[in-house]
Amino acid sequence: MTKPMLRSSALVFVALMSAASALSASPEKAIRDALSKIVPDIEIDSVSASPVPGLYEVMVGTQLMYVTADGRYFVDGRIVDLKTRADLTEPRLSEVRKRLVDGVGESQMVVFGPADAKHTVTVFTDVECGYCRKLHSQIDEYAKEGIRVRYLFFPRAGQGSPSYTEAVSVWCAGDPGAQREAMTAVKAGKSIPAKTCKNPVDAHMDLGSQLGLRGTPAIVTETGELIPGYVEPKRLAAQLNGMSGS
Repeated sequence: MTKPMLRSSALVFVALMSAASALSASPEKAIRDALSKIVPDIEIDSVSASPVPGLYEVMVGTQLMYVTADGRYFVDGRIVDLKTRADLTEPRLSEVRKRLVDGVGESQMVVFGPADAKHTVTVFTDVECGYCRKLHSQIDEYAKEGIRVRYLFFPRAGQGSPSYTEAVSVWCAGDPGAQREAMTAVKAGKSIPAKTCKNPVDAHMDLGSQLGLRGTPAIVTETGELIPGYVEPKRLAAQLNGMSGS
């Protein structure tokens, strides 16, 4: 092969490699461009390949959607492996829930139970919710089952409601011990002094809305799984042990 031919072959090889590189990077750009045209102010956190070839995961806050590589088709739902019967979407959503809930920090929660408990759950609660009160009436039983409970406030009636005002009063009752006493009192239907102070109630509500909560109690496990509704202590312990393989 002559030198000109070698040079020409080299140029073709470089061009092909550049084209291949551009193609490999194009799905994310195509997807971002397509979604931006439909929702101009969309804030996409990540675009990555899904377990299904040709389908990409798009994470927007706590919402996970699937879009084809060309950005044309959108799939709203979960991916389930029919061979293993495994839900392949839930682990990704759990990662996001865990990151957001842990990001609050325990200094912004009302916590019941020892720090060395086998399991820690985070419970979005409405102080006037019947099943929330039932759960709290068994707080010592949860502790006996090795479950530590971290409360976040989610008054379903919203700002200005009695449950919102009580949530603020619980937080503003004083130090963590006083907050626990106030929480236990209102969960038992007792009145506590109305107080106001700088508090995280609105932030807790925003987070609950981000997670798509529709009711209380809503239990988030230490690995980010969401368990809606009340679960009695022994059953919850069994679920948590099963999740952790212990």
